[in-house]
Amino acid sequence: MIASMLRFLTSGESHGPQLTVVIEGLPAGLEISEDDLRRDLARRQGGHGRGGRQKIETDVARIVSGVRGGYTLGSPVTLVLENKDHVNWTGQMTASKEGFEPKVVTRLRPGHADLAGALKYGHTDIRNVLERSSARETATRVAAGGVARKMLSHFGIDVVSFTQSIGKIDIGFEGCDPDILTEDDVERSPVRCPDPEASIQMVAAIDEAAEQGDTLGGTFRVIARGVPPGLGSYVHWDRKLDGRLAQAVLSINAVKGVEFGAGFLGAGRRGSDFHDEIDYQEGRFRHLTNRAGGLTGGVTNGEPIDLRVAIKPISTMKKPMRSIDLNTKEKTEAHYERSDVCVVPAAGVIGESVVALTIADALLEKFGGDSMVELERNYRSFVESIAQ
Repeated sequence: MIASMLRFLTSGESHGPQLTVVIEGLPAGLEISEDDLRRDLARRQGGHGRGGRQKIETDVARIVSGVRGGYTLGSPVTLVLENKDHVNWTGQMTASKEGFEPKVVTRLRPGHADLAGALKYGHTDIRNVLERSSARETATRVAAGGVARKMLSHFGIDVVSFTQSIGKIDIGFEGCDPDILTEDDVERSPVRCPDPEASIQMVAAIDEAAEQGDTLGGTFRVIARGVPPGLGSYVHWDRKLDGRLAQAVLSINAVKGVEFGAGFLGAGRRGSDFHDEIDYQEGRFRHLTNRAGGLTGGVTNGEPIDLRVAIKPISTMKKPMRSIDLNTKEKTEAHYERSDVCVVPAAGVIGESVVALTIADALLEKFGGDSMVELERNYRSFVESIAQ
């Protein structure tokens, strides 16, 4: 595998005292503050269909290393997010001879990591699985993504997302023009869908599912605009940027599929009705359409990166499903904990973050530089060379 220029490592459990993320490979001289990270963390906690946990947590990422005087030093940056629900969790412990320990959970949830995780690590209490496999971990990736976004903004790259579908309500690939999409178009909707009529229908569908104790999935799009051509490579399978982006988004909890541009829609078309014709205008090459999603041969081609991500319905439901007790092997109903009804709007924010981190890694790989001054100089040199 290709060695990452930008790496991050997360740790912590859903109801532990804190979540931590360490980011390595950032150039020195990047201006960053805790305020830069607040907005995305707040957006991750929003969206119609979210559960009670979001009323408890108000995520703030504290910078505890790698930044001095408001600028990165070139050393690893560490961010810490306190879990406010930790106090409530420790209050729900049962007495034992050794002191106190959390309540044991043994009823497996279909669709969750409970069974696979317990079998893999030999756990008899599935709380040992669910505490780490919980989507609570994604708060660290959003915090890290905020740092990557700040770096990308120096090069005119911005990353946005929107909800394309929830349940059976879908605005389609051509239901939104990514080139003119604004954050206001997205954030004014409680489900982060830029189509007002579809937004109303999506809210109603979520409410209906909630009343029935059920959950809903859907799809979201992530668009990275201003990305220069030449990121990634076609020379080795593990250097292809679309493959690296796919792995990043597929690592998000509950994500089950990803496509670039008009991927699956294009599979049913002829080549003459799918491929993006090439033009040259105002000193640069461009494509007349973007059905390839901004990548050809694993390399960015100068158009916006456009990918769609499918997220399954959340597996923790009030409506009980049939299951088995991990230890007794007896038939039972699946375990239920406080949970969401629909996380598609919030998942889009997480998608933005992992895409930003992946593009930032590819940018550092392409242009190098131990400082922002050096990185910006190398970037300008390349952009000027391809404009000649």
